[in-house]
Amino acid sequence: MTADLHCHTKLSDGSIGIDDLVILAKKKGIEHIAITDHDCLAGTVRGKIIGERHGVNVIPGVELSAYDKETQTEVHILCYYPDSPDRLEGLCRRNSLSRKKASQYMILKAAQRYPITGDLVLKCAQGSTNVFKQHIMHALMQCNITTQAYGEIYKELFSPESDTNIIVRPEFPDPREVVEQVRAAGGIAVLSHPAHSNCTHLVDDLIEKGLNGLEVWHPCHSAEDVAALSKLAKEKGLLLTGGSDFHGMYSPEAIGVGGIEIPQQHLTAFLGYKAKMKRLQKKAEKA
Repeated sequence: MTADLHCHTKLSDGSIGIDDLVILAKKKGIEHIAITDHDCLAGTVRGKIIGERHGVNVIPGVELSAYDKETQTEVHILCYYPDSPDRLEGLCRRNSLSRKKASQYMILKAAQRYPITGDLVLKCAQGSTNVFKQHIMHALMQCNITTQAYGEIYKELFSPESDTNIIVRPEFPDPREVVEQVRAAGGIAVLSHPAHSNCTHLVDDLIEKGLNGLEVWHPCHSAEDVAALSKLAKEKGLLLTGGSDFHGMYSPEAIGVGGIEIPQQHLTAFLGYKAKMKRLQKKAEKA
């Protein structure tokens, strides 16, 4: 049994559409994929239909944006199998509007420094629900200002360590609030790439709000990160998940769909988690 529980499409900051993603998974023999676009549930229904057509189980999901003001860290919460996805629409809409405001400023800053236009960036973002830094880099590549999406110009513009970065931070809610909303929507809440985002200090607080798992296996996690996160998840009784964080040609690492292996016992536990929780709930109600 094979799976990739973290994939992005053109609806956010990926470069390929839902159809192509599903067909790619099929050709690679991947049985389960989760479409987890940023603050966007628009592909859930379409993904399920296309997946059934090609014999791939498409897991409904979304990667929700949050911000920890105490540590000034952007945090992402993966939500899977929400029973009431409409309850997350308000959060997605607010995050999307905040991201749009921030991206407008970044486009202006990039256009002041390099000969690109806002219209070109928007063309590169066509099909997406928002404008991401990858679309600005795509416009720079279209103008042959750079040939690399993640080269020196990317570091100059989007690295927090760069003195000349053009980063404008969107206003996102606290991660505790986001996990609460996932719980209210009946979804499985998983802390996305916690070692990469440097947010493991939030785990205890997020468990209190309903956190269900940690994304242990990720392209940006070292072997040491995987060992530490595995230990932490087991100590806290959390699910262990993983995925390639696929973005197509916008991926910073050359890792394709299914390029990150999830141990079978943890994949089985994840896939059966909702059914297990419902059985326990019914049992508790009878008692």
